Amino acid sequence: MHAYYSARAREYDTVYQKPERQPDLREIEAWLPAALEGRSVIEVACGTGYWTQFYAPAADRVLAFDAADETLQIARTRLSDDKVMLVRGDAYDIPAGDRAFDAAFAGFWWSHIPLDRIDAFLQGLHRVLKPGARVVFLDNRFVAGSSTPVSQPDAQGNTYQTRTLSDGSTHRVLKNFPSREALLAAVGPYAQTVEHRQWPYFWALVYSLKG
Repeated sequence: MHAYYSARAREYDTVYQKPERQPDLREIEAWLPAALEGRSVIEVACGTGYWTQFYAPAADRVLAFDAADETLQIARTRLSDDKVMLVRGDAYDIPAGDRAFDAAFAGFWWSHIPLDRIDAFLQGLHRVLKPGARVVFLDNRFVAGSSTPVSQPDAQGNTYQTRTLSDGSTHRVLKNFPSREALLAAVGPYAQTVEHRQWPYFWALVYSLKG
């Protein structure tokens, strides 16, 4: 996964250019800032900072991290606000130090978590959040004709896509498309309130962390 996104950095944002997805994207770009307004946010797997650019002006401060230097370099050219700190980090070992945040955001990361690591990831994320913190996940739905086809599930239930980059290289990438029920079940033990939103091509999960 790390090697794929490092190689894909320069064409990372082309997925947001698909014509059929533009109405959804405009709605989400308008919705997301209000969801994180006034909060100190830790962003998981920020990539090129595509989503950071929309909500960061409304946030109090942002620590955004990614595992790939190549995508972070692009994010640094896009995000000049002093309130945004960009660092390299591992989603399974979150680089928060002794800082605590009252919000978390991850765009298009949930679908890349192996099913058997979701709970461990959530516990690690929640450790750097304050009680009552707001957590926002955003990802895409599988839509035939728009989404890259997926393989049959492996023994753990994970599905994969074969993606081709502009240099002709092909990469097998883990890509899961969770149901609403699976999402609610995953965060249920940790959430005091939960909201699931859905657009034709995307979904969002927003919950507040139990005290």
